[in-house]
Amino acid sequence: MSTTSTPIEHRAIPGLGWIIPIVLLVLLVVAWEIAVRLSQTPAWILPPPSKISAALADNWRVLLHHSWVTLEETLIGLGLSFACGVATATVIASSRSIERSVYPIVVASQAIPIIALAPILLIWFGYGLAPKVIVILLFCFFPITVNTIDGFRAVDQEQVDLLRSLGASRWFILRTVRLPSALPYVLSGTRIAAAVSVVGALVGEWVGSSAGLGYYMIRSASAFATDKVFAAILITAVIGIALFLSVTLLERLLMPWQRVSEKA
Repeated sequence: MSTTSTPIEHRAIPGLGWIIPIVLLVLLVVAWEIAVRLSQTPAWILPPPSKISAALADNWRVLLHHSWVTLEETLIGLGLSFACGVATATVIASSRSIERSVYPIVVASQAIPIIALAPILLIWFGYGLAPKVIVILLFCFFPITVNTIDGFRAVDQEQVDLLRSLGASRWFILRTVRLPSALPYVLSGTRIAAAVSVVGALVGEWVGSSAGLGYYMIRSASAFATDKVFAAILITAVIGIALFLSVTLLERLLMPWQRVSEKA
């Protein structure tokens, strides 16, 4: 009697994808602490992680205030970027002639250094919320727009032609076929934009502001309080990661079938 062997199914250990980066991060922090103490590097040049943690604990109220200002700017700018990016991509993808004339301008706009535009925006709009939001918009608009256009290009043209032959309107086709098909691309671009949106807020605050993490960094750097600068950098990274994960969670909620296909 012959026996047939069945292949052993290898399943990924739940949470293993997070454990390895966390362990590497902990090892990096420990190595940083040891290296700074052994080399006796002055804290104003490179503070050890323990001193940065102390700066977080001692200044958490001030940091919380500035973090909220930066988060507010980031959320408003990211929301406007999403609306403008999807709307622009929809217009560009609606016509070949519009795409040939407008799309190169969108691509060429990335050659303009945004940090050079920030002082001009400060002159035009002052020290309020507007210049920061515009800088974030300039940072986030491109990845959302380009990815959304790629999503519209990937739509099954046969479905579009079938609906047109049945007399469906452009709005109906856009709502039922184009946007759902392009949704993975839209959210992919939004994830990229979410990761860089905080950088846009910091750039706007560095040029001119009276509050925010960028403002806090400049004030701390001028006083050689490098531990406070690193504390603000850490909070900025946490905000960026949180926004990235939020878009990823939204993607899982809107497209649960992708999670099923990943497990298969």
